[in-house]
Amino acid sequence: MMKVITLNGFGTTDNFELKELEMPKMQSDEVLISIEASAFNPIDYQMRSGQREKALMMGSIMGIEFSGVIVDLGKDVVGFQVGDEVMSCSILRGSNGTYAEYISLPYQELVLKPKNINFAAAASLPVAALTAKACLTRMNCKNDDHLFINGASGGVGRLLISLLKYHDFKNIVVTAGNPNSVAVLKGLGVTEENIIDYHEQGLEEKILRMNNGNLYDHVVDLVGGPISEVTAQILRVNGNYVDVTFHGTKLTHEILFDKAATILNIAEYANIYLNQQLRPLASIVSEGKITVPEVNVVGNFSVETVKEAHRLMESNLTFGRKLVMINR
Repeated sequence: MMKVITLNGFGTTDNFELKELEMPKMQSDEVLISIEASAFNPIDYQMRSGQREKALMMGSIMGIEFSGVIVDLGKDVVGFQVGDEVMSCSILRGSNGTYAEYISLPYQELVLKPKNINFAAAASLPVAALTAKACLTRMNCKNDDHLFINGASGGVGRLLISLLKYHDFKNIVVTAGNPNSVAVLKGLGVTEENIIDYHEQGLEEKILRMNNGNLYDHVVDLVGGPISEVTAQILRVNGNYVDVTFHGTKLTHEILFDKAATILNIAEYANIYLNQQLRPLASIVSEGKITVPEVNVVGNFSVETVKEAHRLMESNLTFGRKLVMINR
């Protein structure tokens, strides 16, 4: 038997309950993993509260990314062995979600955990890293292009900047909302003059001034809402608008239509080859060439930890740090 935290109905966090269930049954190409840590994502509370993302749920156990240790193997598994430390994004397949002590997955969905990071950091990496990589790949930008990132101090933004710096991009302007975020972005190599406080008046003019009055080739929206309208305004005609939130306003889409912008929707659950793309990113992390964002370990495996994590996400109190639960 294993302990799990199940969702008994859409609505408030009071619908979470601790239960005991049978252990997952492995298929011949699957591995059984003891989950050491699981990370929380905004899609979790969107599912729980019954928003459109609920259609992606595959059962009553939530959670889509984790790290852990292999404890058993199916007869057709290759490339892994018992005791291997692994991580994965399990949004597409899996015996259950990651609010659990164990999960079984096809071995093709697993990536070895970089040895230079702990389980909490590894659990926080897959979704943010894959999202950042998708942004970079689909923009297809050149090194001398000018990029603007709205909401750069969060997990995805930090990894995106790390990847841009790794690939020697220099013309990057970002927003931040507090001194801690500014310090984080400076630590990633963004110059202070290219970090703009999004609370300031005349935000659009300030962003354009950072590009000598010119519109940007690519913009990445990691926030949504009214500020996405500014993000759309500073994009050039036929530029790339990278939408990671699906929370742009009606005016945002009108502006983008009038500019004949290419809207790149980043939805990682639509990608069936997630972990094949995670492997090279894990290698870069192992080499210490990109920085893994700091995490906030909310607590150990419990309903109370899950409730608190959902509260922090819904209240926008994560302060750019991925929330993690220690399952062991």
